[in-house]
Amino acid sequence: MSISKEYEAPDTLGKAAKAVESYQEETDDLVGERMVLNMGPSHPATHGVLRLILELDGEVIHSAEPDVGFLHRGDEKIAENMHYNQFVPYTDRLDYLAPLANNVAYACAVEKLMGWELPPRGQALRVLCCELARISAHMLGVGVCAMDVGAMTVFLYTFTEREKIYNLCEQLTGARFTTSYTRVGGQLRDMPPGFDAAVRTFLGECEVTIGEISKLLDNNKIFRDRMMDVGVISRESAISYGMTGPNLRASGVDRDLRKNSPYLGYEKYEFDVPIADEGDCYARYQIRMEEMRQSISICRQVLDSMPEGPVNIADTKSMLPNKERVLMSMEELIHHFIVATQGIEAPAGEVYFAAENPKGELGFYIHSKGGGVPNRLKIRSPSYCNLSIVSELLKGHMVSDIPAILGSLDFVMGECDR
Repeated sequence: MSISKEYEAPDTLGKAAKAVESYQEETDDLVGERMVLNMGPSHPATHGVLRLILELDGEVIHSAEPDVGFLHRGDEKIAENMHYNQFVPYTDRLDYLAPLANNVAYACAVEKLMGWELPPRGQALRVLCCELARISAHMLGVGVCAMDVGAMTVFLYTFTEREKIYNLCEQLTGARFTTSYTRVGGQLRDMPPGFDAAVRTFLGECEVTIGEISKLLDNNKIFRDRMMDVGVISRESAISYGMTGPNLRASGVDRDLRKNSPYLGYEKYEFDVPIADEGDCYARYQIRMEEMRQSISICRQVLDSMPEGPVNIADTKSMLPNKERVLMSMEELIHHFIVATQGIEAPAGEVYFAAENPKGELGFYIHSKGGGVPNRLKIRSPSYCNLSIVSELLKGHMVSDIPAILGSLDFVMGECDR
């Protein structure tokens, strides 16, 4: 699905960058002193603990070096020292704006190692969780980006919708923010009574809000001037830097793992993958807006076709028994104790699984020598790869363009640093 716009597509460098390039050619022979400025790690426009080391020629950025690692917690090494299910809460803290989607991606990776396939209802429930997480993450991404360039009202609209999603998360998982809902082999519990109706009500209200945001921003002169022709990423650059998700699709690359490598039954649902060719900040904004509309459509399809049956696999040896049976039977209590203390008995082997998260391709590589603990676990975080282009992207822009560019990239430092 191609996103059409009412403006002419900019060239690879963009008008602003070309003007700066011309200025630099004329002044290269002049001897002057450049200023080094640290932006962050506590600057609101860096959206987290990101430090940008800027070398400025007046207001023009001559070079920009992102300094990351302030949130580094050693998640991968932690995973290698605990059982597979014990690591689920740590995945909440990766892209902490979409914890449900992180849980699902990790659980799918371990299930691939185990050779398990969830029953249809379990798969559908996970798709619903992932798409609600996508709406939540994109709402924040659009809201803070708009606020960074002066559109405060949009931020209030988006946060209102995110609060509604948190209410749904609380109803489903018992937690609002760090949900830890998914388990290897299924979910913590099935949908509670009334959850279907609550989600449908939210989807209708969210659809109206997205329309209101479009009215506020799409033809807003200030917003368009701040976003168009700014932070242009060419198709070639997006691919060479390993960018994924909305940032990649805004540069004309048609790649979405839900379509290209379907998982959890995504091939059964009808939805479009929005694509834009301009590669600027405005294109990235429009891609996320359309993706939210598509996610609403997917959620409705999931609810309309939700199958009956269990949400967890039937492998009783590796799954925790029902709590009621544990309280009534000594054998079930022993079974619970063994699974809880020794973990899942995984086979030896290595797997890689990637899911289409709101920020892009979230991948987990697992190397197992057998037993309940992985020998090696590596995380492919989309924010880290998307952020790698910042050095090239900011060069030649003005300092005032930084909030718009960083906001349009929509990265999360917890996932970037791991």
